[in-house]
Amino acid sequence: MPLSGLDIYKLLPGGQKPPHPKANCKECGFPTCLAFAMKLAAKQAELSACKYVSPEAAARLSDAAAPPIRLITLSANGHKLEVGNETVLHRHEKTFYHPPGLFVRVNDGDGLERVRAVAEQVSRYVVDYVGMPLSLDGLAVAYTSGDPEQYAEAVAAVCKAGKKMLILMAQDVAALRAALAAAAGRTPLIYAATADNWQALAEVAKAARVPLAVRAPDGNLEALANLTAQIAAAGVEDLVLDPGARGFGDSLLALTAIRRLALKQNLRSLGYPVITFPGEGASNSCQEAALAGQHIAKYAGYIVLDHFTPATAYALLVLRTNIYTDPQKPIQVEPGLYPIHNPGPDAPLMVTTNFSITYFSVRNELESSGRPGWLLVADAEGMSVLTAWAAGKFDAERIAKAVKESSAASKVAHRRLIIPGHVAVLMGELEEELPGWTIHVGPREAVDLPGFLKAAW
Repeated sequence: MPLSGLDIYKLLPGGQKPPHPKANCKECGFPTCLAFAMKLAAKQAELSACKYVSPEAAARLSDAAAPPIRLITLSANGHKLEVGNETVLHRHEKTFYHPPGLFVRVNDGDGLERVRAVAEQVSRYVVDYVGMPLSLDGLAVAYTSGDPEQYAEAVAAVCKAGKKMLILMAQDVAALRAALAAAAGRTPLIYAATADNWQALAEVAKAARVPLAVRAPDGNLEALANLTAQIAAAGVEDLVLDPGARGFGDSLLALTAIRRLALKQNLRSLGYPVITFPGEGASNSCQEAALAGQHIAKYAGYIVLDHFTPATAYALLVLRTNIYTDPQKPIQVEPGLYPIHNPGPDAPLMVTTNFSITYFSVRNELESSGRPGWLLVADAEGMSVLTAWAAGKFDAERIAKAVKESSAASKVAHRRLIIPGHVAVLMGELEEELPGWTIHVGPREAVDLPGFLKAAW
């Protein structure tokens, strides 16, 4: 039986008799030890947040403190991919922490040249999104040739192509051992143990100290839970689940049920990340991309694609980035003064907020125009222009403060500041906050900024 909040409280500093000197210290981020205990019982906090729990109590609380979904780590050349350890069903409850890994499947039976070409293409693919480099996480190498030596060569070719993570999709022990030797120095995921072969694959995974995927037939979660319990009892604790469901509706039901059972019922035998194969539940590459997007949102840990195109990869990577961004902390850039195209003292000075999409929209338009300028980014707590203005985070006082703290006056010979057209109402107040400055109202949209500068500057 899991410990209740009150049971946990009695083991924390505030629940001791007499109370510990650090009882209700608030250092864990909660107002009282009782509040922390309730969050711990609900799997919405980690025991490590309390610095003063005794070793004896920590041992008793280990199960209560363990995350409901086990953290699984793959590694390659000093890089690592962590999935799992999530504590909520919906990101607005708290946030999602570990983005699912995006993989592309190659078949060793297609020949070494084909494997190498796809691996190099995936390894080279990097795209910039609001200042963040986004790329795919790895390749899944499927054993289709029937030749362990050929499979090992394909894995070696993938390793040579780049520093990506690996999923070894084989159920033949000889092929897996050859592949693991070829991937020495990496921690791949082995796919997949079934009711028929789990003992053999568990031995391989245990010897190599790598995670093991477990597959159940046709979405049978009871069979999946029984199988993971057997494998865990055999000594392999790092497991990944494949519920066997493939289509849009079936996979949504299966993945949601697994997440709910792990979080709400504390069902340890299903408390593992999930691997999905959207290409197997789609009739074409467009459907595959749509299903992969569904899996990113709910609730895959690893997503293996059968098709790779830059357009599809970009869409999925951006979706993943946005979903796995803390909803209470929007993507933002560092406030400050940014030069564009080596501006001189006569270049225009423009101001915007530090919401990343707003900043890069403005910056991209200025860079593509070829015109030099100074872009002043004010701290608006990551909000867009209109949102920040409505919330009182982008007003005359804050803009004036940004001008003064950025030393913009020392960079320009003039005293002219361009504000976004959406906040034209701030013009008069800004002239009061910045005596001697002339305030210009710019366009509402970033796309119109180059034309405005050409006509007005």
